[in-house]
Amino acid sequence: MIAIAAEAAGQVSTGEAWAFWILGSLAVIGALGMVMARNAVHSALWLIVTMLCLGFIYVINEAPFLGAVQIIVYTGAIMMLFLFVLMLVGRDVSDSLIETLRGQRIAAILLGIAFGVLVATGLARSLGGTEVVGLAEANSASGGNVQAIARLLFTKYVFGFEVTSALLITAAVGAMVLAHVERAKEEIADQVTRMKARFRPGTYPGPKPGPGVYANTMSVAAPARLPDGNGAGSSISPILPVRELTAGEAAPKRTEK
Repeated sequence: MIAIAAEAAGQVSTGEAWAFWILGSLAVIGALGMVMARNAVHSALWLIVTMLCLGFIYVINEAPFLGAVQIIVYTGAIMMLFLFVLMLVGRDVSDSLIETLRGQRIAAILLGIAFGVLVATGLARSLGGTEVVGLAEANSASGGNVQAIARLLFTKYVFGFEVTSALLITAAVGAMVLAHVERAKEEIADQVTRMKARFRPGTYPGPKPGPGVYANTMSVAAPARLPDGNGAGSSISPILPVRELTAGEAAPKRTEK
């Protein structure tokens, strides 16, 4: 591997070498941060850093199409979707770190080391005796990087490409079928029925006060106070647990001068 790297390094320009070492170091740091971060949101952000570095490395190595796909599709779409989902779910550092399966950490370390050795061995055997020529010749034969990839996808690898797209479409349809909830026709209310239910006597059609408004405590579990002094139970979110307030929490709070 060292000899192959040295042979390839002789054909790399100074600027490309500097870019590789800088971006490669940032990619490794991002990968380590993704694995070591305990917060799921922080882990996703570290992975975004690694994916951005990979995209720039593709561009430097004369593969602009792969670089654009790496940044636009994986980093800009998929990872942003994961990040938004994690933020909406509300993952924090209070997640349980207790292992439910004994020995899974040791097994993961051993399997990771074995996978790394397998990848290194495969690269050493595949690159042995292979002359590094870059993508300039391959791109020029087809008129450009995008044209070369399109020719390979729709000629030599068309079967695998179509099978992969069929699997992705099947997975998307399956996810929609599993998430779909059948409702009876009589359960679907139209706009007129909803308005009648909203303004029916005994309901509160106006905007409800937020938790803590005109309240004697800063707790979001305490009901808001209406202008007449009564508590507005509808101001408490139904997902909040119901609990009894202590005497200190229920006592009126005053600002001392």
